[in-house]
Amino acid sequence: QVQLVESGGGLVQAGDSLRLSCAASGRTFMRYAMGWVRQAPGKEREAVAGISWSGGSTAYADSVKGRFTISRDNAKNTVYLQMNSLRPEDTAVYYCAAAEAYYSDYTPSHSQEYGYWGQGTQVTVSS
Repeated sequence: QVQLVESGGGLVQAGDSLRLSCAASGRTFMRYAMGWVRQAPGKEREAVAGISWSGGSTAYADSVKGRFTISRDNAKNTVYLQMNSLRPEDTAVYYCAAAEAYYSDYTPSHSQEYGYWGQGTQVTVSS
């Protein structure tokens, strides 16, 4: 099992950048593909980025392609989400999530694939 704790959210202006971090506990971090899922008020959860346990494969929602970058440091049990050129529509609670990886290139792309979740961190982008 893995426990996840996010940090790095906050209030920024449109066009700014922000980096989210997710610290994972447990000795088997490398067995999990990781990702970030967001939920805005009144909207369904949206998987914005996923990364394989090796870090060699990533996937992004069309809404964030070219602006967001997911990465992981397995030595630090940490996954990151670098968010650039933020827009007001990026405002949401961002959740770090983990999915058991059955092969090295497995990369989640839907929120339903994740079995473990952090508590979430609020990102607010003002216009």
